[in-house]
Amino acid sequence: MRCLLIGNYGVGNLGDEALREYFLREFPEVEWTVLSANPGKSNEVPRLPFGVRSLFATWWRTIGAYRRVDAVVFGGGSLFTDSESSFACLLWWWHAFVARLFRKPLFMAFQGVGPLRAFRSIWLTKWVFGRAAFISVRDEASLKRLKGWNLGTEPILAFDPIFTLFASRKRQVNEQRVLVIIPRDNSGEEFLVAVSGKLANSWDSVRVLLMRPGEEERHVARQIQSMAKAPCQVAEITTQDQLLGEISKANEVVTQRYHGALAAMALDVPVTIVPQSAGDKLQELHFLAGSDKSAEVLLRRVERGIEGLTSALRVVE
Repeated sequence: MRCLLIGNYGVGNLGDEALREYFLREFPEVEWTVLSANPGKSNEVPRLPFGVRSLFATWWRTIGAYRRVDAVVFGGGSLFTDSESSFACLLWWWHAFVARLFRKPLFMAFQGVGPLRAFRSIWLTKWVFGRAAFISVRDEASLKRLKGWNLGTEPILAFDPIFTLFASRKRQVNEQRVLVIIPRDNSGEEFLVAVSGKLANSWDSVRVLLMRPGEEERHVARQIQSMAKAPCQVAEITTQDQLLGEISKANEVVTQRYHGALAAMALDVPVTIVPQSAGDKLQELHFLAGSDKSAEVLLRRVERGIEGLTSALRVVE
């Protein structure tokens, strides 16, 4: 069968690109066309027009993809939230709306839903999920939000599927005490206070990992370096293997990046997760990291999501 895979792909985010590769590998029986912000491969098409600049993209190829596919899959990530952008929900609603115009079934897989603050964001998200043929979510907060809306499709509680890839990596034995710190470009006082507390302990070395390296993130890294007493190096992370290699050698991790936290949890490395806002995806991982839920429980949740999506796609074939 043929499916259009929609997510925040092509923007240079390591986690989103890992999700993209996960779907392509986990469901080889599906002929995927991937929606990308920067299409470069033969199976990729651009996003639909959403602003003046995007009008000049070859979006008519995307319309053709909608016509050809049997179903549309929103594959992972926190797409429907207005915590970082007030336009995010509108962007993804627009793509779901066009899918419904072409009478293509919607599959919402491994989704993180919320936080949603604006009435418009809530309405748009309800519209999309209310028309979905299949729904799985990656955290309990998302499940609670959706259940409160009395949708026609019962959502499945799954987990982020990237966890399965991370959990397959073995943690390295390291005689040195290594602290890994993963900031964001907008990491503020709360994060730096948490980092300062950890830096007060004795470390042989400190590693600052930049997962979306830019001048703002490098500025935060320099602040951390000025606080560290132990040798402190900065590494720019561009691949999943790099991230796992760094985390596997750590004795402890402080992070404000979701997939940095996920990698630490999968490798059973003690981790301090600093949320950005109440109810965000980092806070949900913070709660999980402090609970008694084992890796086996989370892996079973991923399997439940895979089985549910596989069964739902078979109905369309």
